[in-house]
Amino acid sequence: MSYQLDDLLTLMARLRNPQTGCPWDLKQDFASVLPHTLEEAYEVADAIERQDWPHLEEELGDLLFQVVFYGQMGTEQGHFDFSSIIDRLVRKLIRRHPHVFPDGTMNSERDPSVTPQDAEIGANWEAIKAEEKAEKRQRAIEAGIELRDCERLLDSVPPAMPALTRAVKLQKKASTVGFDWNDPKAVIGKIREELDEVEVEVVADDRDRIESEVGDLLFAVANLARHYKIDPEVALRGTNSRFSRRFETVEDDAIEAGGWDHVDLAQMEASWQKAKLKEKQGEKVK
Repeated sequence: MSYQLDDLLTLMARLRNPQTGCPWDLKQDFASVLPHTLEEAYEVADAIERQDWPHLEEELGDLLFQVVFYGQMGTEQGHFDFSSIIDRLVRKLIRRHPHVFPDGTMNSERDPSVTPQDAEIGANWEAIKAEEKAEKRQRAIEAGIELRDCERLLDSVPPAMPALTRAVKLQKKASTVGFDWNDPKAVIGKIREELDEVEVEVVADDRDRIESEVGDLLFAVANLARHYKIDPEVALRGTNSRFSRRFETVEDDAIEAGGWDHVDLAQMEASWQKAKLKEKQGEKVK
């Protein structure tokens, strides 16, 4: 027997049953579940980066459970339910893929002899999103929901995003109106400029200004990554993984020497370089 989506929905309803459900699940609300959702999303990313496919299967299930949890709470509070989530998603995806569903229905098909180009697909996607945004605004006005006098270009980039990811999203949005570097290599000059400004504040020993300038430096680095189609979050996670692996060699050598009290910084640096050399030799073998 293999369980299906309907079984998962039934399980979730039982977990939230006020009389016979799970006390922990019953205590949860949208805000309390949110941190678990973010954690599960990062665990999915980690499994993909490690190409751990059995673990990925498990983590995708955990992430799906988060959506089912929100759907159940939405049902209980009368906001929406899991079926309406699916319906809205399918309708949106059909609408945003006119090159696949030319008649705007699930049953329509594109001409297989015509292959849309990425630029065309991207332009259509953004145009359709803009239409949807205008329609959403109109519905809000008709429902009497108060809106700001003017919606800003960057309003659609959620503040709760991880900072590096949000930096790239903000830069992409700004670039749609021409506010961008024409030459990606020019961003390197901006990084050097920001680094110089960090150094000035370090010399002045102004902590608040150091924080501000370090933020500007990170934003510029994220901009460079964006221009070269590198996800800075993925790049930094890769660096974090390399750091962890290399530091294991540093720690192993310290343990062999009798503990951290028996090694100095020079010895730790030597262990670090040994770990880097081992990695490079491994890459050559591959």
